[in-house]
Amino acid sequence: MHISTSLRNYAIATLLLFAIGCVAYAQQSSAPSGPAAYIEGVTGAGQPDEAELDRLSAAGYKYVIDMRLPHEDRGLADERASVEAAGMSYIPLPIDSSTDITFEKANELDRILAEIDGPVMIHCGSGNRVGALMSLRASINGADDETAVEAGKQTGLTRLEPTVRERLEER
Repeated sequence: MHISTSLRNYAIATLLLFAIGCVAYAQQSSAPSGPAAYIEGVTGAGQPDEAELDRLSAAGYKYVIDMRLPHEDRGLADERASVEAAGMSYIPLPIDSSTDITFEKANELDRILAEIDGPVMIHCGSGNRVGALMSLRASINGADDETAVEAGKQTGLTRLEPTVRERLEER
């Protein structure tokens, strides 16, 4: 009897956790369908496709900031035209992961974000450059190093974390 009660309680707990996860997922209706992360009205993500741009626009996004370099393959014939056709504004901010993970570029991003009004999706190829600059931006705005790194992780920071930590130490 004791084993079956424990098993039943485990099953109930598992179902409750599953149900909570489903509710949390359903509440992210304004979130892009691809890999993305969110902080302060900013969505960090990898390269969107045409359908993703339409979903972002329908969810109320007003701006797309593109951190990809001009030579990178976007899978779109003309990203600016695609973004504008979806009813959003396109802002290029090319970031080279080997040279542009700097406080100067983070200040530029901070200035852009201060000037726009409305939800924004910032993307690169994977979201990693987005997260790196969001980390440095958080530091500029007064976050301690660990909080800044966490802000970056919330918006896509992965393999550039060592670079971000170096920049934070240099500051």
